Amino acid sequence: MPLLNILRYPDPRLHKVARPVTIFDARLKQLVADMAETMYDAPGVGLAASQVDVHEQLIIVDISDNQTELRVLINPEITWASSEMQVYDEGCLSVPGVYDGVERPARVKVRALDVDGNTFETTAEGLLAVCIQHEMDHLKGKVFVEYLSPLKRNRIKAKMLKEERELNRDKKRNSDR
Repeated sequence: MPLLNILRYPDPRLHKVARPVTIFDARLKQLVADMAETMYDAPGVGLAASQVDVHEQLIIVDISDNQTELRVLINPEITWASSEMQVYDEGCLSVPGVYDGVERPARVKVRALDVDGNTFETTAEGLLAVCIQHEMDHLKGKVFVEYLSPLKRNRIKAKMLKEERELNRDKKRNSDR
């Protein structure tokens, strides 16, 4: 199973809206397996297919300490959200090294499909609720930094672009040797 390339903010592909999954086949199962390997290697607790440049409504989440509780949600939709809000310091594999507080509903109910196309519902709270909402945002073309002030967002964007330039410069130097 190959590790997938995770798009980095501000890559415009992160703003593409994902389409629903309609075919539940071996390709989908392989994508889930590759995404899980990529997420665990990163390391992260959630990954949306949009982050690996596959614009389909598929997210994976595993908030366990030992990477044994992988949750796969296909075509997820929030059917209920609590009026109680909470602020969590969020990070993102597409925005490495950046963490900031985002306010979201404290509890959500979600309806989704599994890899075989079977419908299920789940209720989430705490970190799991945050992760599901965060990853679902990716499917809508939204990155968590868009919840931050324009000043913070612009600083993060500048930082990410600078890191990318430095990374590309280092790659070029190494290839020239």
